[in-house]
Amino acid sequence: MSRFRRTLGMAKTLVVYYGKPFRLRGEKRLYGRVLGIGPGALAFDIGAHVGNRVRALRRLGARVVAVEPQAAPLSVLRSLYRGDPGVTIVPAACGQQKGERVLHVSEASPTLSTLSESWISTAGRVDNFRGISWDTEERVSVTTLDALMEEHGAPDFVKIDVEGFEAEVLAGLSVALPLLSFEFLPASIDVAIRCVQRLEELDAYEYNYALGETMTLAGERWLTPGEISSLLAAMPTLGPSGDVYARRRLRRLR
Repeated sequence: MSRFRRTLGMAKTLVVYYGKPFRLRGEKRLYGRVLGIGPGALAFDIGAHVGNRVRALRRLGARVVAVEPQAAPLSVLRSLYRGDPGVTIVPAACGQQKGERVLHVSEASPTLSTLSESWISTAGRVDNFRGISWDTEERVSVTTLDALMEEHGAPDFVKIDVEGFEAEVLAGLSVALPLLSFEFLPASIDVAIRCVQRLEELDAYEYNYALGETMTLAGERWLTPGEISSLLAAMPTLGPSGDVYARRRLRRLR
């Protein structure tokens, strides 16, 4: 039964991320035309899962370090990108410090697998996640953004999508980077607000956001730290998840 659930879960994931041609177009438009990621750029995909964002970044000419701890998605990543010299696959999670941790795996919905027990507790109380279970555990290696930079160089863009563990990932970063994104879930919006706070400890940033998988910036302009934090805090608990985009400013906002 467990193997069947795992196979079905991965099949569903592949259909969602690779079965819709418009998804790739949206990813390329946002990353390329809007955010300016292009040939020669270096991107870190933290929580690469089955590599759909890797695909978009590679189509734009960027080199990608794909970081993914979960066994089943890792096998997909290796199958798709093993022969691509522009993709480096790192079989690990990312956090505040190097070591090992327990990954809580949802076999039926592998995109919801997480290192965060508190996130599971929060998400489990929300109607959007009704019926989701975290069935098994995998002991995984954990690296940090600082350690990844020591090995692969400083990235031009970091995408973080790790189901409630985003703030811990940023806690493992000690220098400001030009462009990042991190996922938010309204039911645990404190995680996203902590991410904003951490980035502001490193340098001055401005922010925008995209809802769901639209890959379209929802803000008409880039927002101050206070504005994005207030916007996030006001989101309804049952509202859609999304991604916050942060780009480094040359001057700190007053």
